[in-house]
Amino acid sequence: MTDLAVSTIKDWHAHVYFNTNSRDAARALRERIEASFEMTMGRFHERPVGPHPMWSFQVAFRNDAFAGLISWLALNRGNLTVFVHPNTGQDLEDHRDRAIWLGPAADLNLAIFDRAAA
Repeated sequence: MTDLAVSTIKDWHAHVYFNTNSRDAARALRERIEASFEMTMGRFHERPVGPHPMWSFQVAFRNDAFAGLISWLALNRGNLTVFVHPNTGQDLEDHRDRAIWLGPAADLNLAIFDRAAA
């Protein structure tokens, strides 16, 4: 197996998962992220979207923000699960093989990607 260069990573996404019971905690976390970091915030989805099996919102961030944001989320996410993945242009691999989970992992809907999710 050939090592990939870190420069392959264009940027990162963190997806904060929530449900009816944790909606308020997710909104509060989102507000704290917006107040503390320069990120691009995605919509607050109250339904599964894309490969994500739960309600979620996305935080898009640059490579140089990784250590600060992920460290902060590890300490401040409460009981919410956060799915983190790089964006290399290989969507299936980025979501399936290169993911970082803060909290319990969930089964993603990988069938949405062009190639078979094997």
